[in-house]
Amino acid sequence: MSTQRLVRIGNHLCGQRQPLLWIAGPCVIESHDLTLSIADKLAEYSERIGFQLIFKASFDKANRTSGKSFRGPGLQEGLKTLDAVKQKLGLQVTTDLHEVQQVEAVAQVCDLLQIPAFLARQTDLVLAAGRTGKAVNVKKGQFMAPWDMKNVVAKMDEVGNPNLLLTERGTTFGYGMLVNDMRAIPWMQDLGRPVIFDATHSVQMPGSKGDRTGGDRRMVPYLAKAAVAAGCDGIFVETHPRPDEALSDGPNMIALDDLPAFIQSCIRIRTAVESAEPETTHELRASA
Repeated sequence: MSTQRLVRIGNHLCGQRQPLLWIAGPCVIESHDLTLSIADKLAEYSERIGFQLIFKASFDKANRTSGKSFRGPGLQEGLKTLDAVKQKLGLQVTTDLHEVQQVEAVAQVCDLLQIPAFLARQTDLVLAAGRTGKAVNVKKGQFMAPWDMKNVVAKMDEVGNPNLLLTERGTTFGYGMLVNDMRAIPWMQDLGRPVIFDATHSVQMPGSKGDRTGGDRRMVPYLAKAAVAAGCDGIFVETHPRPDEALSDGPNMIALDDLPAFIQSCIRIRTAVESAEPETTHELRASA
């Protein structure tokens, strides 16, 4: 594997030999108060368990199955909420970008700019995000091979921004289903950038509810643990106090109260993998 570049997001470092980075929060900003409440609980978990946390919530879910689906409060109100999370709780924050004209305003608040999977090949958007100098997280499109992400790396290099995370979030498999190939993690790490595993969007069943996307949250822990065992640098997970009542992606989200045990199990796997790495690496080299 090529040497991974470390990426700094606020006071966190992501990459080889760094603790797992956790990007967590609700799918969408449903209300100012609920978002602050979720962020407060996540900050408490981070302090108690001891893990790197970036808070995530979307101000607009532009890629909806139905035009009638809840999308969020919009750019201006959404950024006010994210800024409140940052100022009151001291958390680094991230959110989705969908259009070039959103980039400047989002970069003034967010520490990490996230480009959704459907937009991974939107050159103008990737370049505009990169030009801010902020760290950028680009999710691999469901329609892309892991090695296709080399072009995203090249675009960020073009604007002189090395602070790029790549995210694996499943690949389209037939109709209404995603699958994960864990080889995508080391393959994308070979591009020299840290790789995040999106555990909740990977269990989506796109359009399976007719006018909504379904999913199976029971599979989230299995996939996340496999990704940690495969050496991912961080986990993306969406969470909600009452997922079945959530206004977006409820079937995929983990209940907020279940998150500590989930995180701790992943951390234990990470510790085991790191302790085994020198011997495994030696054996692989010897066999080669």
